Amino acid sequence: MKRIAHIAIAVKDLAASKELFRRLLGVPVSHEEHVEHQGVKTAMFQVGETAVELLEGTNLDSPVSRFIGKKGEGIHHISFMVDDVAQEMDRLRKAGFQFVDNQPAPGAGETLVAFLHPRTTNGVLIEISQKRRG
Repeated sequence: MKRIAHIAIAVKDLAASKELFRRLLGVPVSHEEHVEHQGVKTAMFQVGETAVELLEGTNLDSPVSRFIGKKGEGIHHISFMVDDVAQEMDRLRKAGFQFVDNQPAPGAGETLVAFLHPRTTNGVLIEISQKRRG
């Protein structure tokens, strides 16, 4: 793993949360996107080499909406940048980790992502992320 790519925070109201985090971090939103596959709208704030990503569910069945329903707003996952998601998934499976899905999926910001199942990571949802190759 190369570095922490972002820390994702589940929020109920993206518009209000964008303003709160703009004031808190002192930087503007660097990227916004609707990720249909994940059922979320996102807003990123770049803070040095790491971003803070706000996530709002777009439907009641989205993972973020379910998370908020169970735990309330808060840190949803930590994302680590890798060179090759598929290769890293193989390495992690061999090391005994399980994934939420068997294949990487499209993520925000032109990435491919895969989530490790929290039952194998002390209850923390971990995402591995790779920039999509053109």
